[in-house]
Amino acid sequence: MKAPSDTAPALETPSFKERTRRIAHLALDPIASMLHRLHVGPDVMTVAGLLVSITAAIAFLFGRFRLGAVLMAIGGVCDVLDGELARRSGTRSRFGAFLDSTLDRLSDGLVLTGIAGYYIIHLWALVLDPPAAVAEVTHGLEPIVWVNVALTAVLALVGSFMVSYTRARAEGLGLECKVGWFERPERTVLLIVAASFGVGRWMSLGLMLLAGLSFITAAQRVAHIWKQTRGAGVDS
Repeated sequence: MKAPSDTAPALETPSFKERTRRIAHLALDPIASMLHRLHVGPDVMTVAGLLVSITAAIAFLFGRFRLGAVLMAIGGVCDVLDGELARRSGTRSRFGAFLDSTLDRLSDGLVLTGIAGYYIIHLWALVLDPPAAVAEVTHGLEPIVWVNVALTAVLALVGSFMVSYTRARAEGLGLECKVGWFERPERTVLLIVAASFGVGRWMSLGLMLLAGLSFITAAQRVAHIWKQTRGAGVDS
């Protein structure tokens, strides 16, 4: 006869990501309750998040990186609240899910475009102001640095889109694809932390990590789908 501990179902320990998500929802519960009482719909919060992200992109474009970090944090709050409001109101809809995903991609694209745009504009300003360029070179800051950071921001944008696309395409084929831990919340937190240090080496490092980890996550998803299909002999 087996001991009760052998037959009892094992309780799964929530992952760090899941625990963090629960804490965020718990912290924002009073705000969600107030918005629900005011009959604010989830789609309104989704659009509000986009508007905040547009403002953040503009802040980055003009070199106000710390302000951009604050605005990104507010946009992240909107992203949490729209899902919470949908749950409370019982208005989860296919269009709402589509709108949320679409505007999330647009927000990500605009923010990273704003960041890349700042470095490109700064590089162009150096072209028009040779003494300033010489001064930067004297301090060990070659113009190619600005080019590299701008290109890294573009790569981060491509990698972010690949993470989302691989999952969306897999689910469109009826396949489960939730592998890979570096998703939108992690990308947002990384950018917020890096931008909070202002314009400098930490932002450059943050963009490199964002690009690299995004491509790794996309590759994980490609490998996962291969195992489900060709690796399992499902596809020829």
